[in-house]
Amino acid sequence: MSRARAQLLFKVMAQLAARELPQRRSTLRQSRGDSADRAQRRAVEIRQSLERLGPLYIKIGQILSTRQDLIPQTLATELESLHDQAAVLPFSSMKPVLEAELGPAWARQFRDFDMSRPLGAASLAQAYGARLTTGEHVVVKVQRPGVREIVGEDMRMIKMAARFGAKRAPYFNMTIDLEAMLGVVFDAMRPECDFTLEAANMDAARRSVAGFDNLCVPDVLHATPRVLIQSMAPGTSIRDADPTAFKDAEREAIGTSLLTYMYHGYFTDRRFHADPHPGNIFVCPGGPTTFIDWGMVGHIDRRLSMSVVLILLGLARNDGPAVANGWLEMGRPTQWADVSGFGQDMAALVPKIHAASLEHLNFGSALGNVLKCSTKRGIQTSPMISILAKSFANIEGSVRYLAPELSVTDVFVENMRDVLFAYACEAVSEEQLATHLMQLIAASASLPSELRSITRALAQGDLTFQAAPVQAGKISLVENRMDARTRYVVRRLAAAGALGWWAYSRTRPRI
Repeated sequence: MSRARAQLLFKVMAQLAARELPQRRSTLRQSRGDSADRAQRRAVEIRQSLERLGPLYIKIGQILSTRQDLIPQTLATELESLHDQAAVLPFSSMKPVLEAELGPAWARQFRDFDMSRPLGAASLAQAYGARLTTGEHVVVKVQRPGVREIVGEDMRMIKMAARFGAKRAPYFNMTIDLEAMLGVVFDAMRPECDFTLEAANMDAARRSVAGFDNLCVPDVLHATPRVLIQSMAPGTSIRDADPTAFKDAEREAIGTSLLTYMYHGYFTDRRFHADPHPGNIFVCPGGPTTFIDWGMVGHIDRRLSMSVVLILLGLARNDGPAVANGWLEMGRPTQWADVSGFGQDMAALVPKIHAASLEHLNFGSALGNVLKCSTKRGIQTSPMISILAKSFANIEGSVRYLAPELSVTDVFVENMRDVLFAYACEAVSEEQLATHLMQLIAASASLPSELRSITRALAQGDLTFQAAPVQAGKISLVENRMDARTRYVVRRLAAAGALGWWAYSRTRPRI
């Protein structure tokens, strides 16, 4: 790590400690109200420190804002307001990057280039307004000098810290796998350090929004690792838009399209915008709605997406046990897990969430409560849930600015048929059927040898059966692994058959 970076980290941590120690000494003399004020001041100081440390720490802070199982509610609420804004560097500091990436004659590509002030300044890049020689208005995104090396150093240091903590808190790590969670965040962030990867994300996203009449993604005109030239998004961010400038039907259509598109990414493409906060969505009355900033994209696998579908279906039906079962499919109970207690938690929580509009419900906060219950009951959650929860909370917050009357579960129910049909088509696809067939062949190939072993043991009188009493309230994952695997295969085969029959019945000619 560079000396300057190490000095900044030490300085920020020292300042936090210097403020914290005097406050801890006076804790016993404070009333409850004073204690709440102190917690709020501490949360603000932590947020400001993360903003000073740069993009990686800001993203981690945004992830933590959805993990109320790890941090206090006051801090989680404060971290929701984390924004990646930095002091503007003079253009003289950014000019060498343009020269290195576009050549010494880079200015000839533009008729106008506003060097006086950028459109936006973040800790990773600055964006400038410009006009090409063809007359087209564009945005030129320029990476700050040396930022890629800083992010790489921070990633290595945080990974080491997570590994160090995991060894000294093994039980905590069994429930919260910090290293795996950070790995998911780092993988999603890497395109932000290489604009050619971000450009590829934009090209893929442009294809995925083709089925939506009012959604679009900026065109990529040129991309290098540190410079990205793209078309300018019309309108303003959804945060700054005036809802009264839109007709009610248009507001609802925009909000529905945004949620539908994100559901499409979670469940069909399994590739989604991981940072759809209000500043990254531009709207204008009568015009398109534009997703910008594709530097952070998440990926989930088929099993995880199906588990999320089960959870949303449970919410839509006000079915707490179904939500609990979907969550358990997505995670893994530890040896000390209280599964029945988690089911009771969901039975109490789900009715509060069911069918509430965005105006009356913070879905991200509700998801944080589910995580809190899950962790408290000893259930390890998939590392992917953190970035998925961040994306979900961000799109919910964005839609709330324009169409607070919408319900995330109602919009999901409207799209459920398309989601299920996509799963059904995938279940009867050639690749999926080949996978099931190979699993059956592999299982049948091992069956004769297992039968011979049992027969030999019977002949020698060595085959014995033991029935061990199961202690109440305890689950042995090792002893029940084979039964769980068998149940998993049976459920999947039954589901594939049911979905296949449903898809066939939809397509066969009616008499």
